Amino acid sequence: MTQQEGVMKRMVISRRDLLKGAGAAGVLGAVGIPTTVFADGIRVRWDIISVDFTTGTLSPGGIASARANDGSKITLTGSGTFSTNGGTNGGGNWTTFNPAGEQTGSGTYRTRGLVTWVAAPGTPPLPHDNVGDREDESAGLAVLKIRYSDDTGGLLSVSCHLVGTSDAVFEGITATKGYIDYWNREAPPAPPGNANRTNFHVLTEDE
Repeated sequence: MTQQEGVMKRMVISRRDLLKGAGAAGVLGAVGIPTTVFADGIRVRWDIISVDFTTGTLSPGGIASARANDGSKITLTGSGTFSTNGGTNGGGNWTTFNPAGEQTGSGTYRTRGLVTWVAAPGTPPLPHDNVGDREDESAGLAVLKIRYSDDTGGLLSVSCHLVGTSDAVFEGITATKGYIDYWNREAPPAPPGNANRTNFHVLTEDE
């Protein structure tokens, strides 16, 4: 079994669970609530990562940025988990900058809920993983509801592109904060540049 097959096997949904999930999705969809159907017992960890290219090692504790329409920027750190029941935990730090690069605010943020999660195919590019088991790594897209420390709300999109992932999938983050949409992600710099990289680990609830 390949690594990707192992990840996808843990996300297989039985026919009964699929029908139950589809029924719930139909009810929630009718009232405009986004839904995601998971296999039972799945928990996903997300990280904005730091990469040591000399050793080929990914670790927690990186930074990632995105820009708004006028060139203003938000930079985030962060990690957390979300689970099959929609529960989330985690968060990080935020800093905002105006188009001239001057800092305009900073603080912390916490996740408040899951909007959607979709795994994507891909193979990890690095041989060493300080976050979790390399075999649990996954490409994909997660959208999380977040609350900033200045009491504004927003959405955080975490997108991970691995080797073999469709080029339509970007690597990095985008975010909203209040009425500002930091929609234009900053791409990862060429090595040894260390920013704008993310990772997911698909786990069982007991991991």
